[in-house]
Amino acid sequence: MLGTFLTRTLILALGYAYPAYECFKTVEKNKPDIERLRFWCQYWILIAALSVFERIGDIFISWLPMYGEVKLVFYIYLWYPKTRGTSYVYETFFRPYIQRHESEIDRTLLELRTRAADFAVSYCHKAMTYGQTRFFEVLQFIASQKQSQSRKTHQPNEQTHQPSPGANVNDSVMDEAIRLNRARMRKTNHINNSSEDVS
Repeated sequence: MLGTFLTRTLILALGYAYPAYECFKTVEKNKPDIERLRFWCQYWILIAALSVFERIGDIFISWLPMYGEVKLVFYIYLWYPKTRGTSYVYETFFRPYIQRHESEIDRTLLELRTRAADFAVSYCHKAMTYGQTRFFEVLQFIASQKQSQSRKTHQPNEQTHQPSPGANVNDSVMDEAIRLNRARMRKTNHINNSSEDVS
């Protein structure tokens, strides 16, 4: 029984690196052989499927004796010129199964894409709303600090003194920003409550 590290190294070398090099040579020929290209495409399709399923399968069956060695032999069986197991496995098992379930797979992928897009839009909307809320809170904080500082600097006999026109403009801008933020927050809360009622 080979060590785990050695087995994994051989799988990488003989299951991925060597077939990738052979595929490269086939693609880079002046006149590529279509049958060889088809063979390597089928090989990589099977390897992709195996890579997905072995993530789950390894949890349940990796404890079996000689599991890594059997996997290594299977990879070699797929591309070895005398066995050319890729054609057999692809034509006998993989293609018929995929053709039988192709419409279900396409429907599931479409649903997943739609859900992912909806999630992305919802997440972006929530992130933007959060950012706007925090921005307006910072503006409110700055306005309150400015107002408290201006109150501290005024002496009691200057209470009737009119502030400069520039101060009125800044205060009115801040007041308008605060008013708009409150209106926007009420609208967002109303929309969120409506969407929760619908769902």
